[in-house]
Amino acid sequence: QVQLVESGGGSVQPGGSLRLSCAASGSSFRFNTMGWYLQAPGKQRDLVASITSGASTNYADSVKVRFTISRDNAKNTVYLQMNDLKPEDTAVYYCNVDATIRPGLIKTYWGQGTQVTVSS
Repeated sequence: QVQLVESGGGSVQPGGSLRLSCAASGSSFRFNTMGWYLQAPGKQRDLVASITSGASTNYADSVKVRFTISRDNAKNTVYLQMNDLKPEDTAVYYCNVDATIRPGLIKTYWGQGTQVTVSS
């Protein structure tokens, strides 16, 4: 099975920066699209950014320019660099990975979530 371990959340003031990391275990699997979602209290979970195995990226309009997603395929790790953070970025951030378990079988996995709080 695949396990995702997230790190890097915390509390910052508006305008600050944080870098989230998500390491995927299971070196025998192929990790396809990796991404980050956020969920604010009482709201649905929404895509923040994603990156394919070929490094094509996709961002929510609200974070374009401010956030950068990247991945290190050798480490099976995806990163989210968050700059110029705003109070509305406050949420729990979840790592999401699509993994090819075997030919024809792709499963989606979620991390445990990491809290990001932006407040003065």
